[in-house]
Amino acid sequence: MNGMPGKNYWQNTGRYDINITATPPERTIKGSETITYFNNSPDTLQNIVIRLFLNIHKPGAPREGGAGPDYLNEGMIIDGFSVNGQSRQWQNSPGQFTVARVRLNKALLPKDSLHLAFDWHYPISIQSNREGMIDSTTYFLAYFYPRVAVYDDYAGWDVMNFVDSKEFYSDFNDYTVTVNVPKNYIVWGTGTLQKPESLLQPAILDRYKRSWTSDEIIRIVTKEDLQAKNITTQNAMNSWQFKATDIPDMAFGLSDHYVWDGGSTIVDDKTKRRASAQAAYNDTASDYHYVAGFARHSLSWLSHKWPGVPYPYEKTTVFHGYAGMEYPMMANDETYEDSNFSRFVAEHEIAHTYMPFYMGINESRYGFMDEGWATTFELLIGREDMGVDKAEESYKGFRVRGWINDAAQSQDIPIITPANNLSGAGLGNNEYGKASLGYLAMMDMLGDDLFRKCLHAYMDRWHGKHPIPWDFFNTFNDVSGKNLDWFWSNWFFSNNYIDYSLKTSAKTAKGYSLTIENIGGMPAPVNVVVTYADGSTEKFHQSPAIWEKGQKLATVNIATKKEVASIKLDGGIFMDADVSNNSNALKAF
Repeated sequence: MNGMPGKNYWQNTGRYDINITATPPERTIKGSETITYFNNSPDTLQNIVIRLFLNIHKPGAPREGGAGPDYLNEGMIIDGFSVNGQSRQWQNSPGQFTVARVRLNKALLPKDSLHLAFDWHYPISIQSNREGMIDSTTYFLAYFYPRVAVYDDYAGWDVMNFVDSKEFYSDFNDYTVTVNVPKNYIVWGTGTLQKPESLLQPAILDRYKRSWTSDEIIRIVTKEDLQAKNITTQNAMNSWQFKATDIPDMAFGLSDHYVWDGGSTIVDDKTKRRASAQAAYNDTASDYHYVAGFARHSLSWLSHKWPGVPYPYEKTTVFHGYAGMEYPMMANDETYEDSNFSRFVAEHEIAHTYMPFYMGINESRYGFMDEGWATTFELLIGREDMGVDKAEESYKGFRVRGWINDAAQSQDIPIITPANNLSGAGLGNNEYGKASLGYLAMMDMLGDDLFRKCLHAYMDRWHGKHPIPWDFFNTFNDVSGKNLDWFWSNWFFSNNYIDYSLKTSAKTAKGYSLTIENIGGMPAPVNVVVTYADGSTEKFHQSPAIWEKGQKLATVNIATKKEVASIKLDGGIFMDADVSNNSNALKAF
């Protein structure tokens, strides 16, 4: 109940050694892997569950949207499978989609491990979304390998089908991934690139190395370099190997015609540790010429401001694709005419580093624990980038207005509702805007310093683990020294919405007394904006704490000797569902 991992907390993990081959424009991706899976649980496992995310491309697969011919294919075909060295038959049936349960011949005991081996191939999707072909010689490889599903202490095996919108839940594993591609193809990806000197020509290698310590953006590979076709070691095939430890996933982009930018920034002032910010893109995308700089700014800002935790990895790479999607150390982002929007998207995806990757969030059930935070950080960094007014107007337009202006009951389903029970705008609003407003309302009530202390405690306790919502709520209660259950109940467990009404206003000996009615029930911040008879205005900020006692009416006293002409309520980003009852002209005074 104090929000800490309990003394009996456990989580399982794996060690993955993966080898994949891509030879564009040939669309078949071939792979082999060995997995050592460690059962740290107290349970004897009679079976294991394997995830095959790319089977969402198969005809008939459960998914939330339609699928055209460029998206549909045969999915992931398992060519070979063994358990502890013993070959097993794998049924590549048309009805096998993103979850496969495998019965073990010998049970996996607590504190024991087993060895799995897979050989497989799949046709990369012509229609690119989170993964797939960007063009005939540019591929983005994500979810490209069979993996063991999460087995945890509150749901057992995670057997939820991947249906596209409810994203991912992964163990923290150690990875060695080798990507084999033809000469002059560059591979960007999660993890530390091994032996770059064996892959890159000397001039390219020099720029690459300098970019890791440069405060300026260096053009590692230019369009002129690409035209010369002398970027990599001139073997027929090159093997790009990447390693990463204690990380939930790996993703890679490859191309023979993408340019490459890179720079770096200090992310940890105590140790002076730097992180690299890179961009890989088609040179015709004008906005992408700035993206490495945007990424560098994001790494610095997120490390020093909010969440104010040093970026936990060595680099980030923003890859020119179609998804607007995050991966550990990678983002697959579209190109836009407005470079400010390109920055906005890059910042949002890089913010996801903290949730769900540094913090092992179960996005499939509790997407608000990661999308809500990325949305919050996107607003906070946007205020600095664009100014408060522009950032907040953008935030209201993208994240709040769709919820608060829609009176449908489906929009007011509690945020805590598991995502697998939601779809459409209800899911999107719950995970992004509503959750973000809840976090910002708590920040407003606690103040920046105490809020930061609570957030840092939560992240310190749970990074590299699998927190659920109650771990977050209880940590804030514990560290703040306050019982905040009334707040969590209203924001995350209720059907409430934001709707205030200015009921009465009366003159008193010290100024004025106002009564505010909380029609919607949600405890949100609000400004009481007073316009005086002389034309001047003054704001009196009210935090959500005015609703701590659970009442529907709150009294606000305004201390002033000046004559008041009118009073109105203004929630700012906490938009009011009905503003017609938010003002009161005081002509009688």
